[in-house]
Amino acid sequence: MFTSSTLSGSKPEQYAQLLAQARALMHGERDRIANAANLSALIYHSLAEVNWAGFYFFDGKELVVGPFQGLPACIRIPLGKGVCGAAASSGHSQCIDDVDAFPGHIPCDSASRSELVVPLFDGSTLIGVLDLDSPSLARFDAEDQAGMEAIAQAWLDALQ
Repeated sequence: MFTSSTLSGSKPEQYAQLLAQARALMHGERDRIANAANLSALIYHSLAEVNWAGFYFFDGKELVVGPFQGLPACIRIPLGKGVCGAAASSGHSQCIDDVDAFPGHIPCDSASRSELVVPLFDGSTLIGVLDLDSPSLARFDAEDQAGMEAIAQAWLDALQ
C-alpha cells in the first residue's frame, strides 16, 4: 500500500519530494492509464489549493478527458481551444494566473481561477496534457511549472 507523506521545505524541495513519490508510485508500471490515475490522485492530495488534477489524452483529433481527481470535467477539448488546447497545440506549458482573462478559456469548473497545463510529448508525437486547476488566482508560478514539468516527464519515462 502506498501512503503519501506531507511535503515540507521550500517549493522546489516539495516538488523534489513529490517527484520521488511519483517515481516510486509508477516504478515498474508501464500502463499509461494506471499511472495517470495514480499520479492524478497523488498530485490532488499532495498540493494545496488544487481543485482538479488530471490528464487529457490526444486521440488524433482532439483532447479527451482521462484519469483525474476533482469535479466532473469537460470531455473533449479541441486543439488550440482553452488552456489545455493551447498547451497541446503550442507544445509549451501554460501557467495562467487568471483563467477568466485567458482568451477562449473553457470553464469546466466555475470555481477554477488559475490553471497550469503541461503538454505531454513522446518526441514530436502529442500524447496529451497534464492539467491542474486552482480556486485561487495566481496559484501557480514558475516553480510549480518546473516541478510539474519534471513530474510529467517522469510519467512519460514510465511508459518506456
